[in-house]
Amino acid sequence: MARLYADEQFPRIVSELLQAMGHDVLTVQEAGNANLGIPDDEVLAFAVSDNRAVMTLNRDDFVRLHRANPLHAGIIVITNDMDRSRMAARINEAIMASEPLSNKLVRIVRPS
Repeated sequence: MARLYADEQFPRIVSELLQAMGHDVLTVQEAGNANLGIPDDEVLAFAVSDNRAVMTLNRDDFVRLHRANPLHAGIIVITNDMDRSRMAARINEAIMASEPLSNKLVRIVRPS
C-alpha cells in the first residue's frame, strides 16, 4: 500500500476512505501545515522528505512541478468527484496499477 500526503484542498473523507483501504495517508492538517499558505513546491518537498506521494486537486501546478523536477515520491493529480467513494476507489485502482509511485505523475480523471 502507498504512503500518501493529502494537500490542503484534498477532501478529508477521501483520505479516510483510502486509509480504510490500507493506505498510509497523512493530511496537511495532521502534519501541522494547514492554513499556512505553504507554496506548492514546499508541499512537494515535505512529501519527498517523508517519502510520500502527494495527492492533490491542484492539477496544473503539480503537473508543472513534476515537469520541472521529476524526482519525487510520486504525484497524484485528481479531478474532483462529488461521489467521494467512487473518487477513493479510482485513486486506489490507479495506485495499485502504478506502484511503485516514485517519480511518477498519475492522473485520475472523473468519469463523465
